[in-house]
Amino acid sequence: MDKTNVMRILDRAGVSYTARTYNADVTDGMAVAAATGQEPERVFKTLVTVANTREHCVFAIPVCCKLDLKKAARAAGVKSLEMIAQKQLLPLTGYVHGGCSPLGMKKALRTWIDETATLYDAITCSAGKLGAQITLAADDLCALSGAQYADLTE
Repeated sequence: MDKTNVMRILDRAGVSYTARTYNADVTDGMAVAAATGQEPERVFKTLVTVANTREHCVFAIPVCCKLDLKKAARAAGVKSLEMIAQKQLLPLTGYVHGGCSPLGMKKALRTWIDETATLYDAITCSAGKLGAQITLAADDLCALSGAQYADLTE
């Protein structure tokens, strides 16, 4: 597998991770978890939102869960949040839908990871392109992405 920008960031930081590939035609998070033989609770999707203040915020939650926008807004300290339009994802983050990672976005955005990540030795998220994932310690992902843990799901 070719190294992604996310993998190069982890390599430079000396962070241990496992890379895995899957069929890039599979874009649903639950299907990706099944295709890679992982528990959906440990596979995290990256969601990008926009606040009432126009600030963009990033939330990583298990693929089997739904983002609670009220909880997410509380974590971010804003009045309200909504998901960004899919067509805004690539210009804003440099990532396509289904291949968005909390690491290596075009510009640093405030990021939160669902607190359930702390229940596991390692979690999985996108490696920054369709068909590629990384598994690493949640604390390493949190530190490198500048994220905070929060209760984010319904």
